[in-house]
Formats: sequence, structure tokens, C-alpha cells
Amino acid sequence: MRFLKKIFTKSRAETGGIFFTEVSNILGFAPKNIAFYEAAFTHRSSNKTDANGNVVSYERLEFLGDAMLGSVVAAHLFREVPGGDEGYLTKMRSKVVSREHLNELGKDLNLVQLVESKVSPKHFGDNIHGNIFEALVGALFLDQGYAGCERFIHSKVIKPYVDISKLEGKVISYKSLLIEWCQKEKKTFRFETFEEESFGSNRFFGVRLYLNEAVVAKARATSKKKAEEKAAQRAYFALQKQIVRKA
Repeated sequence: MRFLKKIFTKSRAETGGIFFTEVSNILGFAPKNIAFYEAAFTHRSSNKTDANGNVVSYERLEFLGDAMLGSVVAAHLFREVPGGDEGYLTKMRSKVVSREHLNELGKDLNLVQLVESKVSPKHFGDNIHGNIFEALVGALFLDQGYAGCERFIHSKVIKPYVDISKLEGKVISYKSLLIEWCQKEKKTFRFETFEEESFGSNRFFGVRLYLNEAVVAKARATSKKKAEEKAAQRAYFALQKQIVRKA
């Protein structure tokens, strides 16, 4: 935390400072306007405002970065898969910009080390990594324009991670896959929360997945959504032969 304090209190606004150097290393070039990137790495808990009294945090840039990622990836897929229809292209884009994948990208770049916050990093949720990555892309668009943003996304996302053949077989939501199969096969399904426990500051939820009123999987996680996805994944692998045969 002492190192982070040094980054943000002494060098954050300096062209040759530590923060500027760290961002330059991530981007592979020197930013034109470091202020955009300062906002991209500012957590709402810092309680910062601009000259007009607007809250400064990564959240607005996260929104912009999400749109830029979607646009660049969509254009790439459109060019690379000329035979893909709208549904196929939409599904493939979702796999590339999934929350799980963006979190991995943020972790690979160790972006969280640069976040200015009054909250301890250990209290950040896992999605902070992907959120900051999107905010960085948003800042990059403001700083370098569409062409510069596109080059960065191709370099950091598309070139190292986008393999069309591998993406086609990647499952981003076992819950969606299982629901789709149940609807196709006229099977009933439902999730039931049967347990809620707290251990210190952590809370866990237990979920059962019923298929035609029979329990086919159970799971526990730190949120109902995660527990349902985990239960769906277990059910998918238990029923994989039936699902694949009917697909």
C-alpha cells in the first residue's frame, strides 16, 4: 500500500512519474493525456470530483471501453467469418468479451496494482480486473482515437486470444446451455436455494438444480448466480452424452 500511495500522491500527474511509466509499459507507448488514464484507475471510494463537481471513477470509462471492445471484436469477426450469420457472430463476440475473459486479461496485465482506492484491494470483487481493463480501453479511445484503440485491442485481445475454431467449442454459460437444452427437449427445470451461510465477511449460498423435479446437481458459491452456474456446469457434465447426442 505504501508503494501505491507513492504512485498516486507524488507521481500520478507527472509526465515522467511512476504512474505514467507503468501505463506506458502496459500500452507500449507514451500517452498523450495521462488524465484519461488517471480516471480509468480511480475507484469511486476515492471520492474525487472534476472541476464541474462530477464524480471521477473508472465506471464511465468502463462503459465506453465495453462499447469499443464490442465494436472492434465485431468488425474482426465480420471480416474473418464471412459465412457467419447474426446469431453466430453475436455468440462468438460474447465469448471474446465475456466477463471471465476480461477478468483474465486484467489479471494478466496486473491492472489492479494501479487502482487508486480507499478500499483495500482484498475487498475488491473478482470483476474489478475486467472492469479496469474496459476502463483502460475507454481511456485509450479518448487519448488515441479509434485507430489507436483498435491497434491495442488487436494486440492485447484478438491476436493472442481469438482463435475461431477454439472459440466455437467454448462454453461461456452452462446455465444458458442447459436451459436451452431443457426447452428443446420439453424438460422442466428449476433452481432452489437451500442454504445461506456466513463465515466472517463471506456469505455462501447452496443451490439445487432440479430436472423434471429430480435433483441432478448441487453447488455452493459466494452468490446465488455463481452457485447456479456451478450447479448447471455439474449437471451438464453429468448429462453430457444426452445433451451432445440431441444437439
